[in-house]
Amino acid sequence: MKIAILGSRGRLGAALVRKWGAAPDGSGEKPAHEVRGFARPELDLLDPATIDHCIDESFEWVVNCAAQTNVDACERQPEEARLANTIAARRAAERCAKTGARFIHLSTDYVFDGRQREPYDEEASPSPLSVYGQSKADGEFAVLAALPEAVVARVAWVFGPEKPSFIDMLLSRALAQKKVSAIADKWSTPTYTEDLADWLGMLVAAEAPGGVYHLCNSGSCSWRDYGEHALACAAAMGLPVKTTKVSPLKLRDMEAFVAERPVNTVMSTRRFTQLTKITPRPWQDAVRDYIRDFPPC
Repeated sequence: MKIAILGSRGRLGAALVRKWGAAPDGSGEKPAHEVRGFARPELDLLDPATIDHCIDESFEWVVNCAAQTNVDACERQPEEARLANTIAARRAAERCAKTGARFIHLSTDYVFDGRQREPYDEEASPSPLSVYGQSKADGEFAVLAALPEAVVARVAWVFGPEKPSFIDMLLSRALAQKKVSAIADKWSTPTYTEDLADWLGMLVAAEAPGGVYHLCNSGSCSWRDYGEHALACAAAMGLPVKTTKVSPLKLRDMEAFVAERPVNTVMSTRRFTQLTKITPRPWQDAVRDYIRDFPPC
């Protein structure tokens, strides 16, 4: 199939271009799909005309990984957040409605307020705390209003080799110093781009019904748990980390944060599992494989 990836230089978008545009067996022969990535300056989320230019009638699927994901920048510049995360998302869905392409729109666990104790399922009502969360929740609604058969895929704490994330920054610190720290009272579930690319591929192959899907690895953790497991994996693989302990920080003490963050956004992947019969593997296994396959320099 011919597939367009919007936001192809981001952590997930670049992984999709790499994985979907390669031969399934890694042989370098004919790729699984014909993939075209779009990023700045060709794609500008603040200029709707560029979205129309990127999505032409030749594409069978369009995956929108493009967004303003800096939570505090969104809080400072709410109009840009609205343009990038709501208006641009709606424009892409409207364009797909005209061209006949299926559409996958990436969203976030930050559409929830984090006050629920049990994992959020796909039917849970969004109640965002921040401008970022509100702009993404509004984007979901706009996409599905414009194109009911669109797939909205919510993800959380995304990590992968194309772009550094929390796990890479923590490993880098532990390779250089004996004390590292992370927030210990905020919980969610990490999402590995190598796994996420496979899950999204399954939705494409299955011609998945429209609506909301949660796509993340299974289990839950705090940032501190996440970091300590990563450091333990690194040490077990012989990487010269100076510590495997992560000192706890409290979310309320993070004075640099501008936007309010939800405390508990663990998500259930029930709908994806019902469709594919696959339960995403534990986040611990995904982190272990990431450090093994893409060790820090």
